[in-house]
Amino acid sequence: MSRRIRWNGAALAVVMGGALAAGCGAPGGDAPQPEATSASLSAAPTCGTAPVTLNAYIETGFPLPKELSTEFSKQYPNVKWNIREDQFAVITQNAPRVLADDPPDLMRLPQVSELVKNNLLKNLDGYAKAFGWDSWPASQLEQMRLAPGGKTRGEGSLYAMGLNFSMTGVFYNKKLAAKIGMTSPPATLAELDDALAKAKDAGITPIAQFNGGATGGLAFPLQDLMAAYGPPGPINEWIYQKPGATIDTPSNLQATRHLEKWIKAGYFWKDVNAVDYATMMSRFIKGDGLFSFNGDWESGNLDKQMPGDVGFFLMPPAQQGGKQAAMSAPLTYGISSRAKNADCAAFFLNWVATDPKAREIGVKVGGSHPMGLADAPMPEVADDTVTASTLAAGAKIAEDNGAMDFIANATGAIYAKSWTPQLQKLVAGQQTPEELLKSVQSDYTSQVGGS
Repeated sequence: MSRRIRWNGAALAVVMGGALAAGCGAPGGDAPQPEATSASLSAAPTCGTAPVTLNAYIETGFPLPKELSTEFSKQYPNVKWNIREDQFAVITQNAPRVLADDPPDLMRLPQVSELVKNNLLKNLDGYAKAFGWDSWPASQLEQMRLAPGGKTRGEGSLYAMGLNFSMTGVFYNKKLAAKIGMTSPPATLAELDDALAKAKDAGITPIAQFNGGATGGLAFPLQDLMAAYGPPGPINEWIYQKPGATIDTPSNLQATRHLEKWIKAGYFWKDVNAVDYATMMSRFIKGDGLFSFNGDWESGNLDKQMPGDVGFFLMPPAQQGGKQAAMSAPLTYGISSRAKNADCAAFFLNWVATDPKAREIGVKVGGSHPMGLADAPMPEVADDTVTASTLAAGAKIAEDNGAMDFIANATGAIYAKSWTPQLQKLVAGQQTPEELLKSVQSDYTSQVGGS
């Protein structure tokens, strides 16, 4: 059996909370134009018919961008691709330099505030008007909006677009779950703790997670714990750089202490600080780990690699029946302010959200909800797949207005320079939860103050 999973307009409109109108500049303009002429908006940009080579800088290890680019070239054979790949941590560190020195047409973006301030990203307000992105649920685009100067996110002009709308939660191995008598996902944090303890007692690695290199993967369970203990609003305010926002709150301290308890209980691999993302996925697929805190971008992969053997659930609340929250954000791509093929790049981004085949790839390969109109058709998804579970979970997050951006996106340097080393120190017993949050907040304050 299969079904169509659709988020209705009202639900999707609150995915990221709030509704902000898009700007109305001329197509591809570098700044909003309050009085665009009818001629400038008479036709949306295209890739034309002459040969075009789109230069793209993408995140390695994820098949969605390449699958989309391949299909796009099938439909538009005049467009070829020159694709460069790097790990997300490398992209995070290199983004300003790459956009300044060797600007691609399309680039996977980490955090965009500093990039906008330094005029490295193209203002997309004109494209939004020309392609009709203004008619999409405003919340889909909120995280990619910035006020003048790139100081505050969540408002102002549009500077990026998503290949899809991703969400995180907890994958679990159904065969291992059966061994500890887990017949349904935990409904509370206490039930999750109980399952972790049972797995440990049964000789099963409770949590398959990465925390090596320059990307601290323990930020995933930490933010989920933050969502269990407190509302997502203050976390989003901190990520959006709202004045006076702080990550060092009582509820976040509870969450960090809870993560430390998991570490001390031995719920992670002993070498977690040496495990990168690819190794984590390989081990989990081979059956080494009951749970894995990760995102729906792996749904299609897990449906192929472990068909019928993987389940997914949102992080359970601390209290029975409490609202749920999750990191939920567009897979963000931007167009360089110096891109040679900006119009074609924008046409591709619009195609990703509107073409039926592209939307099918977004769901079946990317495992995530496509961008676009709230009532846009969704491809059929089999009921017993992980993808069906993650799409349904997205509707629950929309209902609870529980979407958050990722805490690693608060500034351009906060992930590599703050969260990752602090979480690695926490694992090594060299940092306390209290000092971890104080240190991250101190780094954040200096980075925001200097941005």
